[in-house]
Order: sequence, then C-alpha cells, then structure tokens
Amino acid sequence: MWYHGNNSYATDSIGLAVSSNGIHWERGNGSIRSSGDAGVVMNCSDDWWAFDTKSIRPSDVLIMSSAKVRASTAVYWLYYTGFSPEEIEFRLNIENPEKFLHNCGNCGFRSLLGLAISQDGRHWARIEGEHHSGALFDVGLDGEWDSLFVAGPKVVYHRSGDLRMYYHSFDVENGCFSIGIARSRDGMRWVKLGKIMGAGLTGSFDEGGVMNGHVVAMKQGGYIMAYEGVGADGRRSIGVAESSDGLKDWRSCGGGEAVLMPQEKGWDNEGVGSPCLVRMDGDDEWRLYYRGIGEGGRTGIGMAVSEGGGVLSFRRWTGFHL
Repeated sequence: MWYHGNNSYATDSIGLAVSSNGIHWERGNGSIRSSGDAGVVMNCSDDWWAFDTKSIRPSDVLIMSSAKVRASTAVYWLYYTGFSPEEIEFRLNIENPEKFLHNCGNCGFRSLLGLAISQDGRHWARIEGEHHSGALFDVGLDGEWDSLFVAGPKVVYHRSGDLRMYYHSFDVENGCFSIGIARSRDGMRWVKLGKIMGAGLTGSFDEGGVMNGHVVAMKQGGYIMAYEGVGADGRRSIGVAESSDGLKDWRSCGGGEAVLMPQEKGWDNEGVGSPCLVRMDGDDEWRLYYRGIGEGGRTGIGMAVSEGGGVLSFRRWTGFHL
C-alpha cells in the first residue's frame, strides 16, 4: 500500500506499508525503509521549477511496461498529485465550506499530475511530462471546468493502446468539485476529454461535488466508480456510480445514497473518502480501503467489506486502521 503522510511542516511524502493478507499492515518510522519493507519511499522534488515542491500524494499504481521503458522485471507506474506553493482560492456552494477546507489539507494550493516508475515499488524515478514543470499536462484554460488545478489521477488499462485517467478539479462556474477523463496510448502523453461527473441533487450526500473517483472494469462488462462526495455540511462520504463504457453516462447507484458515511463516533467521524475498491474472489466480494478524518483533522486509513454481493453495501472492518 502506497499512502501519503505529513509532518509538522504540513509537507506530504509518500510511504509504503506491506501486508500478507491486506488486513494487518506494517510500516517504517521516520525517513527509513524499515528492513527494506516500509517507510518513506518518495519525497517532494528539490527542483525549484517543478510542480511538486510542496507536497506529493499517491493516487494509483499500475504494473506495466512500454516501448520507452524496458526492464527484465515488473515495472511499477505511480500516478500522483504534486502541489506547488502557489495558492488558489475557490468557494463551495455548500452551507459549511469552512469545515471542508479545514479538513482538506493542501487543496488551497495549485496541483498538477505526475508519473514515477520503479522496479521494486520502493525506489522511484520521476518521468518528466510534456508540461514545463514536469507534470503530465496543464490545467484547463480560463473558463474551463479544470482551470484551477487537477488532482487525484486514477488510471484504468482498458486495452493495449487505450489507457484512461480519471481525475478531479473544482468547476468554478458551477461551484462544485467534478471528475473528468483523459485518454492515452502510452500512459505518458494524455488528451483530456472533458468532465464526466458533477454535483449531485440538492440534499444528496454529494451536492457539493465529487472527487477522488476510483474506476474498476467489471468482468461481465461495464465499469463502476467509487468516489468521494462532498455534502452540504462539508463532510465527505463515499458513493458508487456505474457506466457501460467508462467514458460517459455515469449514473449514481443505490438510489443516490452513499455506501459509506462518517460514523457518529469513532476515528472517522468527520469524513470518509479517497476510496480504493479491491475485487476479491469474483465480482460479489469486495474490499473498500478509504481515508478517514477524525477530530482535529487527524486522518487514518480504514477498510470496509461488501455485504450481500456487489458494491452497494459495506460494513467497516473494526479490527484495525493504519
């Protein structure tokens, strides 16, 4: 598991935790790689011109190769969000934007998307994208839905020569977070196709918008997306949507209700988000790893397991959190 953590200077770095069963995890302390198995594996860039000098957050890791990257062993591709010190401002159309921003971490800073590769998942080399800062691509033009920042890249390998990236931004015109899509032939050069999901209906758990979408291709065809929805009270919950082709016509599942909400009491009572769906044995058994926010903005990583088949009902695994 690759995750981000921050220090007293509010600078995010990327760490690695390992597990034999996906339930009990071990990590290192400080800036070490504890017996070669865990610890900090990637820090912010030291290059003044780079897009990721303030903080970095992992979004997705794929195992693949390409014509440009040849290796005798498996190659890990890490897609991540990099933050610069450039501040941005936006206002959510919800009742309590201050609560959201308080728990948002670095969302008040400009961010772009990056790529790094590794042969062992621990030692990473950045791959410079086409943007002058080394990012994969730039924000949109003034007036476009992603003109403020781009963040949370999740990549689906559809077939050879067809990779799809789902990412989010803040749609200034509509005052909400939204999810868009880009496509690539090689995983390095991307073409943006536009916004595919916006805010839910008034009174819904995602009326403030959607972000951090994680898409999975179903074995029987079609795609599902677990995503983070922002409510009117500034709290975040997790919902699920579906699409027949993964490109358009995304529809909320379960009657528009969240599949996982913050607890009234507990370590994640302020919000749950950044979902990662993992299929177990067959399409009817799933694990949902997520980021939880508690009192004072303290965060952790938790897990929920599916109930009754499918991805519309989950119960928290209470034996741990990272």
